[in-house]
Amino acid sequence: MAPDGAVMSTAETQPPALALDGPQADQAERRDRAGSDQVPVPGPRTVRRPVVVGWARSWSALGVTVRWAVGWGWHWVSFHAVRLPWYLVRLVVRSPLGAARLVQVAWRWTTDQASAESRRAVLAQTSSPDQFLRLVKDHRQVRDTRAAVVGLVVAVVAAAMVAVFWAGPVWVRVGAVVVLLAALGLAAPRRSEVVGSAALSAQVPPLTADLVRDALGSLGLAQIDKALREDPKALRFLLLARDGAGFRCDVDLPPGATAEQVVDRRSRLASGLRRPLGCVWPQGDPEVHEGRLTLYVADRSLSEAAPAPWPLARTGRTNLFEPVPLGVDPRGKPVTVTPMFASGLIGAVPRMGKTFLLRQLLLAAALDPRCEIHCHNLKGGADLDPLAPVAHYLRSGDDPEDLAALMADARALQTDMRRRYRTIRGLDRQVCPESKVTDVLASDRRLRLHPVFVGLDETQVLFEHSTFGGEAVAIFTDLVKRGPAVGIMVWLATQRPNAASVPPGISANATLRLCLRVMGHVENDMILGTGAYKAGTRATMFSRRDLGVAILVGEGADPVIVRSAYVDGPTAETIAARAAAARKAAGRLSGMAAGQIPADTDTGSVLDHLLACWPDDQPKLWCDELAARLGAHLPALYTGWTGEQVSAAAKPHGIVTVQVKRTVNGRAVNKRGLARASITAALGQADDDPPPEVP
Repeated sequence: MAPDGAVMSTAETQPPALALDGPQADQAERRDRAGSDQVPVPGPRTVRRPVVVGWARSWSALGVTVRWAVGWGWHWVSFHAVRLPWYLVRLVVRSPLGAARLVQVAWRWTTDQASAESRRAVLAQTSSPDQFLRLVKDHRQVRDTRAAVVGLVVAVVAAAMVAVFWAGPVWVRVGAVVVLLAALGLAAPRRSEVVGSAALSAQVPPLTADLVRDALGSLGLAQIDKALREDPKALRFLLLARDGAGFRCDVDLPPGATAEQVVDRRSRLASGLRRPLGCVWPQGDPEVHEGRLTLYVADRSLSEAAPAPWPLARTGRTNLFEPVPLGVDPRGKPVTVTPMFASGLIGAVPRMGKTFLLRQLLLAAALDPRCEIHCHNLKGGADLDPLAPVAHYLRSGDDPEDLAALMADARALQTDMRRRYRTIRGLDRQVCPESKVTDVLASDRRLRLHPVFVGLDETQVLFEHSTFGGEAVAIFTDLVKRGPAVGIMVWLATQRPNAASVPPGISANATLRLCLRVMGHVENDMILGTGAYKAGTRATMFSRRDLGVAILVGEGADPVIVRSAYVDGPTAETIAARAAAARKAAGRLSGMAAGQIPADTDTGSVLDHLLACWPDDQPKLWCDELAARLGAHLPALYTGWTGEQVSAAAKPHGIVTVQVKRTVNGRAVNKRGLARASITAALGQADDDPPPEVP
């Protein structure tokens, strides 16, 4: 134990590397999942192991490992350097014991006590005087020679000390005395340690195969208990090595035991490993089999470790067609997302960092000067206000006028989506071979196919609204389904992930999903996808201390636990100001950020718009006619609408189409249409009331 009883971190108790015990190391055909360049070889379950370990093949992982090793060494040096005076005091106190021990050792060596028993045995067995005299003579010769050597050493040391005290300065004399006493103290019997340990290994035991085996055996799983009773080495360890900011262990569980069962008992597993819960991250690997467990044990809990700095906080731009940094995983490796062609969901209970995560994604989008930003904060706070210098559209609040403005913006986005599809249909196949926006097309201002990033916080306020809810669900479901291909990405965040706040049409088509802490499996699957909880991808394992820690699904083949970078309000304002400067330089500042009042900020619904353009002498109109009238009345919202779109927009308000018969060129024509009376009834107006004023 250290002299002052200091308690060190988990990382300081670990050796730089761990090796598997026994012949299991020769059976480790499992790929090193710290890297990604495995090459299959013949055999049912055989995969080539990488020549170079995973952490050495990635600059980021190498940096984490080197920082860990340097930090461990620096701690060891600084720990003992600070305590060096105390160590000297201990040695001085022990110097008399050391002097006595040196005298004892010198005496035993000089008198050749080590061979005394042998001499007595020889003398007891001989009766020859010559042999007796020769033995005594040899002993005296050895004793005299050794006595001369000891005397010479003592004389040299004494002469050196006299010379130092006679001619040396004061500091040399003091130093000589300290060195001499320290040397004598080192020679004292080791009844107590002079130098304390820089880490308390008793508090956090090293991660070994035996410790993992004992921890898994303490979970109370019948299959594991039975296997360990029959064979203490039943668990098959494939990998146990340093990986990033912790250690990784891959193990095959006994037949019948699944990784899902271990994930369910994460807290008991952490107890068995003698680690904090935030350090232990078990997960399955169903691509291999259900019994393959991948266990990562971090040096520190994610909640205790300092958040990784966001690489874009001080400098840099983004390209939404390429990955942008989001945070780090428990290993300390960077985690990225590719926003283009993907809509996303963010879910969590309140106060877990959901809005901060949405704001970080909006800031990343803002750093692409081409991207048009639309922000709606239905919470009513100021969390998204730092984006005002770059936002094409920014609104905060859940008052009726705020929701009406949000719906107007949503309708305008849907109209723009249709325009984008018409533009793409008119392009040459060599320019747009895949019928979707490319990086080159997004940079061409004439086409107006730039990326559009929409962030909506607290979606339950909108989708559960009695007036706008039905239409909002229809519009945003359409945007989530069809918008990404033409560069419109919608990200929705909610603290109440259920079928009402996240409609199935949206949750089923969101490509990227981020789930912070939730309370149950239903909420977990609403955000991460049906079956995620059963597959072991569970945000329910997060605690209240895991702020900003989420599960990312959709970016890669496997779910990833990520701790998002922490970007506070002042930092967000600085980033937004830098993004605004880049947009001004590129001539890309638009909308409210450029001081423009959006043309589509009316406060009416589609029903209000229908009444505003409805002729007084017509009780019924064809949907095609209404589409043309809407486009002429509010072109920013309804240009290009068809009759089918009019009927679809009216349907969420409880209005159904009817057959409208007319005579055209002497012929009777029947088409689907709407009745004015049904619209006025839905709005709670009398049929003879004047239509509302709509700008």
